[in-house]
Amino acid sequence: MENKTVIVTGGASGIGLAISKKFLSQGASVYMLDFNTKLGQSVVEELKKDYNQINFVACDVSNQKQIKEVFENIPSIDILINNAGVSHVGNIENTTEEDFTRLFNINVKGIFNCTQAAIMKMKGKGGAILNMASIVSSVGIPDRFAYSMTKGAVLSMTYSIACDYVNEGIRCNCLSPARIHTPFVDDFLAKNYPGQEKEVFDKLAKTQPIGRMGTPDEVAEAAYFICSDQAKFITGTNFPVDGGFVSIKN
Repeated sequence: MENKTVIVTGGASGIGLAISKKFLSQGASVYMLDFNTKLGQSVVEELKKDYNQINFVACDVSNQKQIKEVFENIPSIDILINNAGVSHVGNIENTTEEDFTRLFNINVKGIFNCTQAAIMKMKGKGGAILNMASIVSSVGIPDRFAYSMTKGAVLSMTYSIACDYVNEGIRCNCLSPARIHTPFVDDFLAKNYPGQEKEVFDKLAKTQPIGRMGTPDEVAEAAYFICSDQAKFITGTNFPVDGGFVSIKN
C-alpha cells in the first residue's frame, strides 16, 4: 500500500477505524471521513503518534455538494471504502418515513455520492471500491426492514458499478458482515436491555454458527485483501464475513 491513497468513510469508530488502522499499518495514506467531528479529531490525534499519513475530514456523506468539495481537495484516490452507515430496528409498520429517509440518505445515497466523486479520479488509472453491505443483503432477519432495504441496494450498486467500470480497470466489491462486536452493539444493548446486557449479548453471539460475534479487525483483514493487488482478479463479488450465518444456518 505504499504511495496509495485510501478513503474510509465512517472511519472514526468500529469497523471503519479498524480498516483505517490496517491500511495505515501497511503504508497507505488514509483519509478518514466521519460525521462525528469531535471523535474523528480525537482518533486522528492518537493515530498520529504512530502514523504521519492520516488525515481527518468531517463531512456528511449524504450531502452531495459537501462530498464533491471534499473529494476535489484530495489529490488522487486509489481505494474507496464506503463504510459509513446507520442501522434501525423495526418492521415496516413501525418504520417512520423519517427513519426510512434517514437510512436511505446515509446508507444508499452516501455510497452514491462518494463513489460518483471517486470514479472521476479513478478513470484512466484504475482503482478499487469496497462497499459495506451486510448479511441482510442476502437473507431476511426480523425487525430490520429499513436497514435490509438499504443493504440490498448496496449489493445491487456493487454489481452495477463493477459491470460499468471493469474496462476502466476499476474493481468494485462488497463485504457482508454478520454481527460484529463494535461500540454500536454495546450501546444498543445498554439502551434496550439494561441489566440484561451479558445475557442478550451471548444470545446474539450464538446466532452465528461459529459461536461468537466477529471482530472489527477480522473485517479489516478481509477489506485489506480485497482492495490489495493480491485480489486484482476479483470484482463484482460479495464476500460474507459472517461466521457461517448465511451458508450454514440458512
